[in-house]
Amino acid sequence: MALDPASAESPATASRITMVLVNIRYAAQRINLYTFELEDGGILPPSEAGGHIGLHLPNGLNRQYSLIDCGPTPTSYTVGIKHDWESRGASRWIHEQLRVGARLEIDPPRNNFPLDERAGKSIFVAGGIGITPIRSMLTRLDQLGRAWELHYSCSTSQEMAFLRELSGRSNVYLYFSGGMNGRKLDLAAVVSAAPTQAHLYCCGPVRMIEAFEEACQGASLPAEQVHVEYFAPRFETATSGGFVVELAQSGKELPVPEGKTILQVLLDAGVDVAHSCDSGICGTCETRVLEGVPDHRDSILNDEERASNKMIMVCCSGSRSPKLVLDL
Repeated sequence: MALDPASAESPATASRITMVLVNIRYAAQRINLYTFELEDGGILPPSEAGGHIGLHLPNGLNRQYSLIDCGPTPTSYTVGIKHDWESRGASRWIHEQLRVGARLEIDPPRNNFPLDERAGKSIFVAGGIGITPIRSMLTRLDQLGRAWELHYSCSTSQEMAFLRELSGRSNVYLYFSGGMNGRKLDLAAVVSAAPTQAHLYCCGPVRMIEAFEEACQGASLPAEQVHVEYFAPRFETATSGGFVVELAQSGKELPVPEGKTILQVLLDAGVDVAHSCDSGICGTCETRVLEGVPDHRDSILNDEERASNKMIMVCCSGSRSPKLVLDL
């Protein structure tokens, strides 16, 4: 998100920001909270509920993590990161190597999971680390005095971040799927009990989100009232190649061979394309399509946006037509 150019004192730009890790706090089993600030303690680009920042790690990995707080003039960013045994190396490096005082390049906040602040009631479903973007939404709705309801599921209470602050609230329902006496979340029941005009949000494991979307479709909820955010890619990256990408601004044509993504071909040709996750979950590489039919493989665009064929995530998607003309 871009800042108002008139805000001369603010360092907000579309480029990376060098920040310092000032605090690490324990949040739950295998989950820590990491707080970053500018060295001079200055104002950062604004963040909205549900937003995320990108961390550029010294080992070359770039990853997106949800902000647990939001605001128009933040002086720090805090993200919750789970040490995932099945990760591609980022969370392990962060938990084992990152220490207070470290300096990192950080991408300013983006938001692919925005909160509709006008809803009469908001209903949230969180699984595991999926609570992190939702936590900022709950705080924002409390500030606005809006009604909300949370259904939060983990294997055990030890894995549940923010348990102390959430426990005891009448609008919070906790589920622990592990153990003999575990209470499992019934997504169909949650969706069917939602008021007609409520907005529903879900973030968590892929299987949970898919089941949530299926329940919402079964209840015939309007698409504009259903919101999801994936932390892992839903689809395999397109690398079959066999098409051409035309850069509209120069007229240059770049063949995309088998085994390479559009992003890789663009970077190899020296085209400056913003990118981060390389798996279609952050939205950094979103590019306008002027001609052609993309083969969408991202986890961000909704069905209507996919059908319009106006945008593509070049890090993971391919082409169903012989040529794609991109606004580059």
